Amino acid sequence: MTDRRRVLAVLAGLLLGFFGTLLSAAPASAHAALVASDPGNGTIVPDAPNRVTLNFSESVQLVAGKIRVIAPDGSQADQGDPTVDGGQVTIPLRSGAGRGTYLVSYRVISADSHPVAGTITFSVGAASTPPTATEESVRVDPVVRSLIPVGKFLGYAGLVLLVGPVLVLALLWPQRLSRRGPGRLIWTGIGLVTGSTLLAIYLQAPYTLGTGLFDVRVGDLRDVLGSTFGAVMLVRLGVVIAAAFLLRPLLGGAGAESKLDLALLGVLGVAALATWPLTGHPTASPVAGVSVVIDAIHLAAMSVWLGGLVMLFGFLLPRANARELGAILPIWSRWAAASVGALIFAGVVQALIEVASLDGLINSTYGRLILVKVALAAIVIGVAAYSRKLVKQRSAEESPGPLRRIVSIELGITAVVLAVTAALVQISPPRTAEAAETAATSTTVTQTITSDKMAMQVDIFPAAVGNNSIHLYAYTLDNKPLPVVEWKATAALTSKGIEPIEIPLLRITDFHAIGDIALPVAGEWTFKFTARTSEIDQSTVTMTATVN
Repeated sequence: MTDRRRVLAVLAGLLLGFFGTLLSAAPASAHAALVASDPGNGTIVPDAPNRVTLNFSESVQLVAGKIRVIAPDGSQADQGDPTVDGGQVTIPLRSGAGRGTYLVSYRVISADSHPVAGTITFSVGAASTPPTATEESVRVDPVVRSLIPVGKFLGYAGLVLLVGPVLVLALLWPQRLSRRGPGRLIWTGIGLVTGSTLLAIYLQAPYTLGTGLFDVRVGDLRDVLGSTFGAVMLVRLGVVIAAAFLLRPLLGGAGAESKLDLALLGVLGVAALATWPLTGHPTASPVAGVSVVIDAIHLAAMSVWLGGLVMLFGFLLPRANARELGAILPIWSRWAAASVGALIFAGVVQALIEVASLDGLINSTYGRLILVKVALAAIVIGVAAYSRKLVKQRSAEESPGPLRRIVSIELGITAVVLAVTAALVQISPPRTAEAAETAATSTTVTQTITSDKMAMQVDIFPAAVGNNSIHLYAYTLDNKPLPVVEWKATAALTSKGIEPIEIPLLRITDFHAIGDIALPVAGEWTFKFTARTSEIDQSTVTMTATVN
């Protein structure tokens, strides 16, 4: 088989993983979660606030023009530019926007470079028909969404064709063999890493803004390059270009490279590997420093192992003689064992950080993909163990044929593992999903109850056993604040034999009172509220609320 055909065979295996990426690509998910807001989503406040705050589960970056507050009449209620401090976004509001329901539309970038978009509503005085958000404020173009994991897979494939082959060529390659074939493979890896990086920079613009693939302006790309994501991508490009210059002596002929060049290549390799975790899940991890290092180790081990297999299958087994293989295979076997050990260690640590629970491992898409990846990796490890046994039991002359068949199996499976990895980085890990679910589950009970003379809004928080805060707001039947002279309230749970307990109330404004009560047991509690509005007028309303 010629060098050209060997290279094509290797690329065919990688294309298998490429199509696996296309088939497994899921919708791009935001990896930060909105955990709280003030005013809260769906709540009714008595007076218009002068700002809205959004709290996310991790630090975020603003996207120019993508945060809006729309007033009940459809006008813009925000004024000035929003600010961000870590995971908290503050949006200043203009005064005099009026009563009714407001809509907050947001789109920010999470710490792992994914857009986080959504809407919340709150009402001033009383609810009304909410305004609507524009589609581009919350969407991701489906073409952009599909291309992102493809670009990531090409980057991983480029690493495989670059790191492992360079290491083998520098330390294990027989001097008598031509370097032309491996050189083509390495230049292909450089091209894939460079191309995937440029594609990632371009795709980040429509991904961030929610626009179409070809709706990208020069200013949008400038904004991407000015972001943390863009800075990391530029570092990756610079490292790859520098490595390309240093690789020319190594690829030009045996013994032409210097020890200094090899040392510099090692430094550049470490720098390049670090750029992947710096734009992914690890930066948003609860232990970001540990996650970044672990992810870099994971990528390095994968690149050395799989890239070495490519060199073994494509060039060394068919071309090296028995004496050369007798020296090469035992060393490669130790390299492979060390890479497998590093992969297992890094994979376990990553899973513990990102998944955190057995339920997250089994009942989340991210967790199930981890299990698929583990199963595939276990098969590959078993095949690799058999190949090591084969190397030890047979002579170098007997090994090449059976080893090539075994290595081809390893390459096919690991190509699919790369596809699963590319899909994983586009899916929210369970720790983020749990944060979003917790935020979406509000324990505040909010009810509006009416009598023939008034409407009363009641907020009970957290509606759980123990201390609870109660807020009361009085309105006329046409939703205007109603002054209250005196407030009274009781809480009872007759099913458990608990008679009415008086709730001490404090009058805050003419129409707003607050109180606290310790609820001893869970159940369907009955609350009674009396509001006296004059010497002779008062209204009493009753509601039930579930206390957990």
